[in-house]
Amino acid sequence: MKKLFLCLSLPLFIIDQLSKLWIVKTFPAPPGGKFIEVIPGFFNIVRVHNTGMAFGMLNGTPYANVLFCLIGIVAITFIVVLWKKGAFPDKISKVAAALLVSGIMGNFIDRILPGRGYVVDFLDFQPPFYEMIDASGHFPSFNVADSCICIAAGLLIVSAFRAPKEEKKKKAE
Repeated sequence: MKKLFLCLSLPLFIIDQLSKLWIVKTFPAPPGGKFIEVIPGFFNIVRVHNTGMAFGMLNGTPYANVLFCLIGIVAITFIVVLWKKGAFPDKISKVAAALLVSGIMGNFIDRILPGRGYVVDFLDFQPPFYEMIDASGHFPSFNVADSCICIAAGLLIVSAFRAPKEEKKKKAE
């Protein structure tokens, strides 16, 4: 776990925190309106404050940060316990666990930083035809930590549907 944490989780956590620091130092606080158009009509860099969770759900509600900090602590504890019990048997699930740790920690730190109390989201996409789902045409803004969590979820799904190596060997015999 230590090697995977140092080689994957820690660098991604650092990238997440440095990118958020750059956003906070470069962009005015919302509703400042400043953005950088990277790919016209498709990808922008913005500054969004989110006290809620995915897709801004529960954003701005009282005690949202406390709730999501507690969920983060429970999730990290659960991942460590599962790791020690061998619940992540293959490389895919181990990488997923490492990505979860970096993502959870990245957003957790945002919530507890003095003077912050919100997660900084900054990646803003306008996927083709997304205006049929959301009138603005913008997918909810996200950050590196959110990306790690989403990729981890996908990897855990893939891992769940893969047969363990022992079963593959038995079927081959």
